Amino acid sequence: MSSKEKTTSSKQYLRWPWSKKRNVDRTVGQPEDQAPTEQVDSDQEINAGRIQQAPTGPVPVAYPQGVASNTATSSSSQERRLEDPTSREASASTSPSEMAQATVSGAEAPSSLFSYASHFVVNGLQINAHHGSNSNDPSGWERLLQNTAPNALHDSEYRFDPPKCDEDTRVDVIEELMGWVQDRESPQRLLCMTGAAGSGKSALQQTVAEECSGLDILASTFFFSSTDPNRNTVSAVIPTIAYQLGSNNPILREAMSAAVTKDPLIFKKSLKTQMNRLIVTPFEDLSKVISKSELTAFPYAILIDGLDECTDEQRQAELLVTIDDCLIQNDALPFRVFLTSRPEWAIRSALEVTGHLYEKAYHIQLSDQYDASGDIRRVLWRRLRDIGRRSGDTRAQSPSWPSKEEIETLVVNASGQFIYAATVIKFVSERRSSPVDRLRIVITWTPKDRAQPFAALDLLYTNILSVAKEAYEAAHPERDFLLLLRAYQLMQDSSWIFPLFSPYSSDVTDLFDLEDNAHRRILDQEEGIIHFKLGLRMQPTFEQIHYTPT
Repeated sequence: MSSKEKTTSSKQYLRWPWSKKRNVDRTVGQPEDQAPTEQVDSDQEINAGRIQQAPTGPVPVAYPQGVASNTATSSSSQERRLEDPTSREASASTSPSEMAQATVSGAEAPSSLFSYASHFVVNGLQINAHHGSNSNDPSGWERLLQNTAPNALHDSEYRFDPPKCDEDTRVDVIEELMGWVQDRESPQRLLCMTGAAGSGKSALQQTVAEECSGLDILASTFFFSSTDPNRNTVSAVIPTIAYQLGSNNPILREAMSAAVTKDPLIFKKSLKTQMNRLIVTPFEDLSKVISKSELTAFPYAILIDGLDECTDEQRQAELLVTIDDCLIQNDALPFRVFLTSRPEWAIRSALEVTGHLYEKAYHIQLSDQYDASGDIRRVLWRRLRDIGRRSGDTRAQSPSWPSKEEIETLVVNASGQFIYAATVIKFVSERRSSPVDRLRIVITWTPKDRAQPFAALDLLYTNILSVAKEAYEAAHPERDFLLLLRAYQLMQDSSWIFPLFSPYSSDVTDLFDLEDNAHRRILDQEEGIIHFKLGLRMQPTFEQIHYTPT
């Protein structure tokens, strides 16, 4: 097909209704609202690369014969360079070696790129001097920050008011934990604490983190959460730990940055490769240039909470192996690692007699080794008395409330699980109701069969949801409370299904055709307990309550 035929048969471009009209007559780089400039006649006299007939508008830059221009004209510039139509043929017939000779040929070569130009203006000049790197590329440290999980830090704003141990509770276990952390001569440099859901592992981890921070020995923390897509996988664990370590020392930070710059795909490598290149090697290099006293003073406590909340068990196992191979078995590193988890497959198999951590880890089985009943009794008594003093109900302000019988019933129902006590306190503390009446309701929710360890907790959740359902649907009879709650839960728990929505955004309100701030009425019902921090541990409850979507 000839060039003329190609021109006449050019395709019609598709346009979306919201896209602007395509200006096919516009010269590349010319603003859309500017009319096309009049083309200069090709017979215009050009002599020795210098323009004899001055065109209208700004004077373009011209180059002497034989000198090739490698400067790119800005797309926003209004100047147009006049080109000799024969120059293309000449350049096409010139060999690369001849072009190079013409460019550097002695006296005729200009001493400056603009030696033959005059009376011109350069607008929007930008010079990038990054010696072979793209100026838009982030530094290695910035790349590392982009792969961290800030929500996983013990003092993250996302975890505002995190669970932690009340004063004079869990005293024995906290003393054992802090004693292990500070005993740097102990041969076991990994402590694994396992316990059932709601046994207080995260509260203990948060308490230990704050105490270590106060002693300036906290190196890093990572709190897993199954409900947060940024910290329910192991992908961000090592970058987040590296960030915290690098923040403590500029030499370490530079070494980590250099490692990322050298290998930008480091975050797609195995956990062991990441650990070695981002933490082990930089720290070993640091130990060679600082004194032994400085190395001893470096923060060394690494805390990882809720390994079981990582969604992939194989990745949980990979992280345990990586910690063992890279940190625990390396005597050149000062770190001591405190890790908590439910006793699920990955950590259970690693800690059993045939597991790779059996002799290397100090294992605390929280639910078996410590009876939390005394601590739960103290927490319930103190918190309920505080609620009574702030209440407008005179019955709650009485020194006899709550009664010893009520407290003992709650302690028995808790079965050593702090989450039961925390849920009761949250339910009773609803300001628009009487704490006395609410506590009486909770006492009636005592299971007849206590053979199941979480029978009381399941019954508590079930009844709280039922009360919330009745209250919400009384105000909104056309809606299904449990169906909406489940939808919010799925949005929070499955960001890969709903990547564009936050359960708390106005977009979701519009999607479900709900009133403003509906999520507060659904998730933080007047019952005061339906909140994701506890709600996503209610999975058995959703299965127990049968409902039919309308």
